[in-house]
Amino acid sequence: MRNIFFDELSQIQQNALLAAAEAMENAYNPYSHFYVGATLIAEDGTLISGSNVENAAYGSTICAERAAILAANAVGLRKFRGIAIIARGETFDTNTVTAPCGSCRQMLYELSQVSGGDFGFVLSTTKMDKIIITSIKELLPLAFGPLDIGIDISKYQK
Repeated sequence: MRNIFFDELSQIQQNALLAAAEAMENAYNPYSHFYVGATLIAEDGTLISGSNVENAAYGSTICAERAAILAANAVGLRKFRGIAIIARGETFDTNTVTAPCGSCRQMLYELSQVSGGDFGFVLSTTKMDKIIITSIKELLPLAFGPLDIGIDISKYQK
C-alpha cells in the first residue's frame, strides 16, 4: 500500500475516482446514511460504476463494489485492471479511506482471477486529500477462489 496524491494518479484512475464520486451520490442509504461509490476500470478502459443500495432486510444490502461488479457482468464485462472507491457520511466527509468489506474483497478476488491477475485499487477520502493505492492481494492475503480448487473459468474470461 502506498499513499499518493490525486494528480499522481493516471488519467484513467482519476476518471474512475471522479466517476465513483458521482455514483456515490446515488446511494440508497436510508439506514446507515453512508454513501459509497465504486468504479471498475475494464481492460479496454470502460468505466462501470455502482453505489450502495440498502434494504430493511440488512443482509440484502448491496455494497457499491458488488453493485459495480453486477452492472459490469450485466453488460458482459468481466476483465478489469482496477477499481476506485470513495465514501462519505450524511453530514461528514471521511478522513480515512474506505476499503471494501470482506464480502466485496472475496468477490473482487474472484474477479481478479477471471481478469487474469491482481489489479489495482484506488481508495480515497471524500475530499480526495488522502488516497491509497493497493491491490486485492494486499487487501485479502491468502485468498481462496475458483482457480485454487481447479475450476475452469476460461469461458468467463471474455
